[in-house]
Amino acid sequence: MKSFINTLKNIYNIEELRKRILYTLGIVLIYRIGSYIALPGVNVKALAATSFSSGAREGLLGLLDMFSGGGFSNASIFALGIMPYISASIVVQLLTLVVPYFQRLQKEGESGRKKITQMTRFLTIAVTLIQGPAYIANLISQVGGSGVFDSMPIPMFTVVSVIILVCSTLFIMWLGERITEKGIGNGISLLIMVGIIARLPFALSAEFASRVSETGNGGLVVFLVELLMLVAVILITILLVQGTRKVPVQYAKRIVGNKQYGGQRQYLPMKVNAAGVMPIIFAQAIMFLPLTLMGFAAPSDAMSGFAAAMTNPVGFWYNFIFALMIIAFTYFYTAITFNPTQIAEDMKKNGGFIPGIKPGKKTVEFIDNIISKITLPGSIFLAFVAIMPAFAQLFGINSQFAQFFGGTSLLIMVGVVLDTLQQIESHLLMRHYDGLTKSGRIKGRSPLPQ
Repeated sequence: MKSFINTLKNIYNIEELRKRILYTLGIVLIYRIGSYIALPGVNVKALAATSFSSGAREGLLGLLDMFSGGGFSNASIFALGIMPYISASIVVQLLTLVVPYFQRLQKEGESGRKKITQMTRFLTIAVTLIQGPAYIANLISQVGGSGVFDSMPIPMFTVVSVIILVCSTLFIMWLGERITEKGIGNGISLLIMVGIIARLPFALSAEFASRVSETGNGGLVVFLVELLMLVAVILITILLVQGTRKVPVQYAKRIVGNKQYGGQRQYLPMKVNAAGVMPIIFAQAIMFLPLTLMGFAAPSDAMSGFAAAMTNPVGFWYNFIFALMIIAFTYFYTAITFNPTQIAEDMKKNGGFIPGIKPGKKTVEFIDNIISKITLPGSIFLAFVAIMPAFAQLFGINSQFAQFFGGTSLLIMVGVVLDTLQQIESHLLMRHYDGLTKSGRIKGRSPLPQ
């Protein structure tokens, strides 16, 4: 406890770090307030009385609602959150891997990065113009006749709401960029994490009430066991995020003037989970695609049975296919983002080599072999973490609290927290203070595309 208090004092004593943290907290407060401001024309009390608020917290809609910090179910001005920007970022990131023009931009340094960022912003507007009308149409179809929109005609409400949703998404994107520039941590990832954590108190209170108030439901002891299980899953996720295979790299000695460079041994870090949370996002998108297509097909008993199997989040076939797709996408995403040939060429240009391995083709084969071996356990662990919420629900945990036992939400939270703590520790060490931990430095990495 004393060490924790001393760390807080050290953080407060660093003026730049203190200002960055306060600036970040201020923007987070603005973001949270916006998630409770309803769209013009929406009767908040009438909306709360409908099934839309509760229905928007289940399935895929529940995931979107979690990422928007509850704005989706509240029909707020921040209903879409930052997800259109994330979708645009994923598309642009994939384009940089397969389109030569984007590859050239990526190699142009700062000027190329600015062009890619500008394209991502324009694509965000396009994505929001698609998602905004879809969200409003879904909202109107579910609560259109319940007095929610009595104060404004539906056509006017649709036009005004779409404009506001586009502007609010751009505003949230701007808030995230301000955090990255003047605050602490990666702004976009931090805003998503804040939205996820905002749901945790409600999920905890609901689970506690169900365990304690209802007889025969386990009581306080079962609730404490669930908390211990949650801590264990978080520890496993931290191991997954930080797990690294270090490959030794030796650099040849070079004499430049009167100084000697190189000669020391360094390490090439290879992440056990190099793909981050992206395989889960891809797998979830594909899992909901058949259900969307079936909505346009003629109903039949076979289709109904398949739909029931593919929409049951605790069913065997749903989670089995989901896990297989995550393993496959982990290999796919690692293959397109990790280039052993480029790494071997860069090592050779800088006079580096792996001890006992010849430079060139042998080095490429060695690195490729290692990444293939560590990707298998990494993909299996990632699939296990992704389906953990299903196991939690099988043990009687309510669906909202079960979301924190794994999946995208837990991986994002762990990754963003570690990344933010690593930046805070860097500020402390740079000014000769002790780090946040006594045993080693914190290693962090944002799990979302930058």
